[in-house]
Amino acid sequence: MLDYLDLAAELTEEERLVRDTAREFVDDRVRPDVGDWYEAGEFPEHLISEMGELDFFAPNLDVGELPGVGERAYGLLMQELEAGDSGIRSMASVQGALVMWPIANYGSEAQRDRWLPDLASGDAVGCFGLTEPEHGSNPSAMETSAEPADDGEGYVLSGTKTWITNAPIADVALVWAKLAEDCDLGDAGTVRGFLVDADRDGLNTSEQEGKLSMRASCTGELSLSDVRVPEDAVLPGVSGMKGPLSCLTQARYGIAWGAVGATRDCFETAREYATDREQFGGPIARFQLQQSKLAEMATQHTTAQQMAFRLAELKERGELRPQHVSMAKRHNVRVARDQARVAREMLGANGITTDYPPMRHAANMETVYTYEGTDDIHTLILGEDLTGIPAYE
Repeated sequence: MLDYLDLAAELTEEERLVRDTAREFVDDRVRPDVGDWYEAGEFPEHLISEMGELDFFAPNLDVGELPGVGERAYGLLMQELEAGDSGIRSMASVQGALVMWPIANYGSEAQRDRWLPDLASGDAVGCFGLTEPEHGSNPSAMETSAEPADDGEGYVLSGTKTWITNAPIADVALVWAKLAEDCDLGDAGTVRGFLVDADRDGLNTSEQEGKLSMRASCTGELSLSDVRVPEDAVLPGVSGMKGPLSCLTQARYGIAWGAVGATRDCFETAREYATDREQFGGPIARFQLQQSKLAEMATQHTTAQQMAFRLAELKERGELRPQHVSMAKRHNVRVARDQARVAREMLGANGITTDYPPMRHAANMETVYTYEGTDDIHTLILGEDLTGIPAYE
């Protein structure tokens, strides 16, 4: 596998084990059928329990029986899963970084006891309800509301969340809502998180139809119509936009690593094809144009890989800032998006089929380029950090 600067030489035994376990899982359980899942627009739900058995959900959390692996090991896991398909990595990323992480860090002891074991094992699936139909890049303008129940016991949630990964198969939804007047959880307009059981009356889910990207991912909408939840559904440890934004930082960290895996998979496919495919009396890899493409692809992969490794170092030391993650997510996804197209080009007509991964990665990266902060938004986050001037206000 491409590792031009031999960064793997720095890995610990634990990190190698995590990487190799995920790589073997992808080779055995994902690659043989992912083209069919993608073409059919189906997420392989049967893999969820297997992923749980392998500790693929939030293994970097040191809570209960979770293994508490290091942040680089977690990044390597995301890298290998996305080398298989973005939909597989997204499911694990949402489950771990957007549902389990906030429960572990902001939840009550009872919430942790109730949800973390089942989410870790894959016996339960979670989703993260933040994006709304009219509020994507500006989640602070959300319209989903939380009001006190008429009898004073619990709260009533109303609103719609869209483009929610795992929504159609979720057992619990972490829904972010603004408090209405006279709510004892804080001032009106304050954002709070609520753990909503999927079987609550008034909560309906639907699957997103017509996707041309992330087709092997389960994506849908959450519709909340006067959904009543008990008082203990509230995440007690966080208030305001810090809650959802801190979760997104965790997930974006995984995305920055995952994009490296997608880029590597495209390179490996293109290199193998170029050395095997013969035209004009020999392999096409002997031509200067093809070698130039492979050289550039390897260089771009290596720069993205180095950025991911550096993020892990900063995260382990507690020095990682959201802006660091914005730069890495922006850069590494751009690399994956661009190089997937180059790999597809090198495969010629064969590159547009599901027999080879570059076209699938290229289509998936159009979603990854947009979700959890669009490329434009991450650009403006960096611009503000560099100038002190917020361009989006």
